[in-house]
Amino acid sequence: MTDEERKRLGDFEARLRHLLFVHEELKRENSKLKQRLEQQQTAHDALRAAHDELCRDHANLKQALTIGQGDTDLKATQQRLSKLVREVDRCIALLNE
Repeated sequence: MTDEERKRLGDFEARLRHLLFVHEELKRENSKLKQRLEQQQTAHDALRAAHDELCRDHANLKQALTIGQGDTDLKATQQRLSKLVREVDRCIALLNE
């Protein structure tokens, strides 16, 4: 083997070691990013659940306020209650199927 071939082989080995090092670093970084993504997705799911619960609480509060307004908006309250009764009837019908 000539000196030039040895030099090329040495360069190739050095580049290969460098590529293997970079590959390992990228694998570690990828693993960290996957972990972080999973944590973010868990946090996102928790926030989504909290958001949904707050939306339900808000809707319930609006219903309570509508019902509690008295005679000033009696027609709107009656329509809201009728809508709720129809929704409950639909749910019962679905359960009976």
